[in-house]
Amino acid sequence: METAAAALAPVEDEWDFASAAACAAGSAHALICSAHDAPLRLRDEWVRLAGQASEANAFAEIWFVEAGLRHLARGDVKIVEVRDGPELIGLLPLTIAGRYGRIPVRHVQNWRHFHSFLGTPLVRAGREQDFWAAVLAALDGEAWASSFLHINGLVEHGPVHRGLAAAAWVAGRRCDTVHRVQRALLASDLSPQVYYERTVRKKKRKELKRLQGRLGELGEVAVRRLASAEEVAPWCDAFLALEQAGWKGKAGSALACAPHTDAFFRDAIAGAHAAGRLEFLRLDLDGCPLAMLVNFLTPPGGFAFKIAFDEDHARFSPGVLLKIDNLRLLDRRDIEWVDSCAVEDHSMINSLWGERRAIVRVTVPLAGVRRQTTFRLCRAAEKASAALRRQLSTFRAGKTAI
Repeated sequence: METAAAALAPVEDEWDFASAAACAAGSAHALICSAHDAPLRLRDEWVRLAGQASEANAFAEIWFVEAGLRHLARGDVKIVEVRDGPELIGLLPLTIAGRYGRIPVRHVQNWRHFHSFLGTPLVRAGREQDFWAAVLAALDGEAWASSFLHINGLVEHGPVHRGLAAAAWVAGRRCDTVHRVQRALLASDLSPQVYYERTVRKKKRKELKRLQGRLGELGEVAVRRLASAEEVAPWCDAFLALEQAGWKGKAGSALACAPHTDAFFRDAIAGAHAAGRLEFLRLDLDGCPLAMLVNFLTPPGGFAFKIAFDEDHARFSPGVLLKIDNLRLLDRRDIEWVDSCAVEDHSMINSLWGERRAIVRVTVPLAGVRRQTTFRLCRAAEKASAALRRQLSTFRAGKTAI
């Protein structure tokens, strides 16, 4: 498991859980079922839960999970539904992973796929600790639940992360943050123009304005937004073709390179549009797309899902120009923040969006001597590996200085 050196301490060392014990006697209980029949059975409740969740997550909403289950699921995927009486208070897709980073250890992990950029489950606001307490109790009693629970992709210090840490603390267990990344976030009360001027260096703004002017010399340049259901299919066609024509197509990693990822993208986009969660933009030159961008908007937040651009016009930075137009999201009163979903060191988005938020992986042992022993051994191996990497880094830095 790749481990951030600054994130090795258990969460309970950082937070005060004075109120956690008082909340420990909840009546929530968890049911575990196959994920493949859950969307149909839970559809209406799932949609309502998304509107009541303490943390917005487009990648946990039914239209996105359903598309992933249909086209990308591998192995046995389960859904944990947590209820208080008949009331649904949370949902968590789970699977059994065969490896914990580089360590060949089976363990329980939240189910995600390569195109899912946040792992936070949908949990009713105010019920986070109850939710996790019920999940842990249910997994403790399942023979198939191996070793420990690993949750990949939580917003650090968010209510769902805090709820998990509190539930683990009450149960006398560690809740270790084992990896942390900082990724770009758009969150400001400024207008789009003022934000752009304050975030992007003057020299860079001047260069981008020059590129925009040169692009305009080639023909009519316009930014369009998808407006109707009839446009969904042709816009998907255009996006997939644009992405496949570039380096991702040459590398075989474009969505259109495989039938299952092609179908997943189309289903996810259609589902997002039907749910009122889609914003699809394109930068056109004489009616042909030079760049296209997909946002999922789940108030009060949003997610920049995918972007593609015409590499034959890369000298004009069409993707950056479209991202600049995308700053119009700051004008929306229902959107307080937008997650870039980008890698930590993404130079383009990091230069345009000034805010950051930490996304973490968290590991909690399950009950039982064998499970807890496995947890301790895996964590010891992680810490030893991190210490070795630090020593090697120090050694290399010393040699370079000499």
